[in-house]
Order: sequence, then C-alpha cells, then structure tokens
Amino acid sequence: MNEVKTLSINKMNKNYSFKLLLVLMGLSIQNYIFAQSPKHISIELCYTMARQNYPLIKQKDLIAKANSYTIENINKGYLPQLNISGQATYQSEVPHLPDIKIPNFPLKTLIPVADKDQYKIYGEIYQPITDMLTVRDQKKYQEDLNAIRDGNLETELYKLKDRVNQLYFGALLAEQQDLQNSLLIKDIQTGMDKVKVAIENGSELKSSLNKLLAEKLKAEQHSIELKSAKTAYLSMLGLFINQKLDDDIQLDLPKNILPSRDINRPELKVFSLQMETYKIQMELINVKNLPRFGVFFQDGYGKPNPLNPYTITWANYYVTGIRLNWALSGLYTMKKEKQILALESKILDAQQETFLFNTHLSMQQQNEDINKFESLLKSDDEIISLRESIKNTSANQLSNGIITANDYLIEINAEDQARQSKVLHEIQLLITQYNYQNTTGN
Repeated sequence: MNEVKTLSINKMNKNYSFKLLLVLMGLSIQNYIFAQSPKHISIELCYTMARQNYPLIKQKDLIAKANSYTIENINKGYLPQLNISGQATYQSEVPHLPDIKIPNFPLKTLIPVADKDQYKIYGEIYQPITDMLTVRDQKKYQEDLNAIRDGNLETELYKLKDRVNQLYFGALLAEQQDLQNSLLIKDIQTGMDKVKVAIENGSELKSSLNKLLAEKLKAEQHSIELKSAKTAYLSMLGLFINQKLDDDIQLDLPKNILPSRDINRPELKVFSLQMETYKIQMELINVKNLPRFGVFFQDGYGKPNPLNPYTITWANYYVTGIRLNWALSGLYTMKKEKQILALESKILDAQQETFLFNTHLSMQQQNEDINKFESLLKSDDEIISLRESIKNTSANQLSNGIITANDYLIEINAEDQARQSKVLHEIQLLITQYNYQNTTGN
C-alpha cells in the first residue's frame, strides 16, 4: 500500500515538474521573441510607435474620462432639486389680540396664543424650468472645451513626426553614404591591384601603392564615422519608438510623395472649436440674465403651523406653486461681457491668420526646395555617367602606365563625389517632401 502511494506521489511530482517546465519554456520563448530587434522598419510605423510610446498620450484617456464625468453632472440639471431645511427660534412677540374683557366670554380660549419658542422643518422639491433650457448649451460648451484640450494634445503629438523625420532620415542618409563609400573603397582596391602588377613589372614605384593604400585607409575611417552616425540616430529613434534597433536593421526607403496644398493641421480644428465656444458663451450670457421660472412643492412640520398661526401645536403643512426669480444685477455687466467675447474672437482670428501665413510661408520654401532637389537629381545621373566613363578610362591608363596613381585617385574621388551628391539630393528630396506633408497636415 505504501509503495502504491509512493508511486502515485512520484507520478504527481513528475507531472507537476513537466507542466512547470512547459510554462518556463513558454515564458523564455516569449521573452526571446520580444527581445528581438525588428529586421526592417518603415517611417510610417515609426510615426505610429512613437505616438503610442510618448508619455503625453496617457492624457488622452484622462481627458475623455474627465469630460464624461462633467457631462454627467451637467445632465443632472434636468433633475429636480431637493432641499431639506429646519429652524428653531425664540421671538420676543407672537401674534395675539389685545385683552378685551367681555363678561362670560372666554376670548383667550377661542383664540389661542402661540408660544414664543417656535420650530419648523420642511423639505422642498424645486424643478427649474428656465435653467433646463441652458443645459443643452452647457453640454455643447463642455464638449467643445474637451475637444479643444484633445486638439491641443494632438498638436503636441503631431510634432513627434518632425523629430522622427530627423532621426529616420539621418540614419538613412548615413546608411546610403556608407554604401557609396564602400564602392569608393572597392575602386581604390582595384587601382591597388593594378599598381601591384605594375610594380612587379618594374613600371611603377611602391610609393604609388602607398598613396592608394593611404586613401583606402582614409575611406575606411570615413566608413567608421558613417556607421557610428547611423548607430547614434538609430539609438535615439529606438528610444522614441520603444524598440531596440540593431545596426544591421533595414530602413525602408520612403516613397516619393506628391505635395498637396490643402492644410489639415490639428491647430485649425482647435481654432474652429475656440470660435464656437465664444458663440455659445454669448448665448449663455443672454440666458443667464433671463427671469428664472420654476415649480416647487414644500412639505413640512412645524409648531405652530406656519400657514395657520392659530394652530399652536405641532402640525403638518404643504405649499406648492410657481416661483419667479430675476437677478437684475447681471444686466449691468452683460454688455461689457459681450464686448470682451467679441474682442477675444478678433484676437483668435488674428492668431489663425498668423498661423496660416507662417504655414503658407513654410510650404512655399519647402516647395521651392523640392523643385531644386528634383532639378539637381536630373543632372546627377548624367554627371555620374560621365565620371564613371572617365574613371574606367583612367583605370585602363593606370594599367598601361600612362597616368600616375594620383591622377587615378583624382578621377575616382570625382566619381565618388558625384555619387555622394546624388545620395544626398535623394534623401534631401525625401525629407523635404515629408516635412512638407507634416507642414500641411496631410
């Protein structure tokens, strides 16, 4: 019997250990997957991940929740108001008739006199009528305020795109320049191979080989600098998107985009909402100075009866009707309040005009840059073709001893410069197009 129990316990321990091993393996695989750096990434994905990772995005849910609570409170303006009041007083006089002595006529018995200590407690339900008309405007005003806060948040988040552009295209430019630099190193190595053959044949001095070797080492140093620059850009970009970006990650080359002159910036939505709030505030000023109507029902218990002072004992009573209240003091400031709102509206118009003026100015400058880089790229290919032809001829001349190593270096450096210029113009065109897109909000 003991052996059976021991076998059963051992079996349970083995099953538990196996399940625990599976869980640990699952966690290890999951951690391994999440620890891996992505193999390639696009600028659009960087926009999305930077927005999700930025701490400011946490305010979006908080703004929505605060607005929901405020709207709920405003909606309660439709509900009747309930008040409970009470008082206990002592007064120096109470209503009574002067003493009149009439034989055999007990006047005080027929008209009792209340005590000087009096008590009253009552509850009142009041349903405002005029105020119910303002609830709709108050809700609209609150919704616009919430949309303005949300729009200001979107404006701040929108600025992330400019920062992502700087980092992404900075890394991309360093990568493309390094690729071109590797072609330069290859051309120098080709020249070195030709000079080695010439040295063996006795037609070239070893100093020529040293000149090429020095130039190759210089190009390799430049490659180290470019790789370091790319690493720095990727490191900062990784912090923005909360991802580990390895040096060998493939950066997708963004597509050329056609500029659009339509402006869809989040700031324009905020301007429109602010103008709408001024209109609502004008309406609220008008309604605030109207007479306030409401219906009420009051039920209470008092001594003496507040409605019948001749009932000097505790008694129940109730009152119902319509109540009017008109605070005329608001009429004194209504005109100035409207003038203040009108001035604030004009200030907002001026701010919007300034924003549009500066935006159009940036668009014009960026559009001119786009045209400039497109024109430069048209001639870059022709220059590269000519430089490549000259370089190939120089390579043959170097093999035949017609030119020196210095002459060959001049030609390959000239071709490299032409190719580097094209790479620079391509990236400059892309970043200008994407900056233009961000400027317009498209």
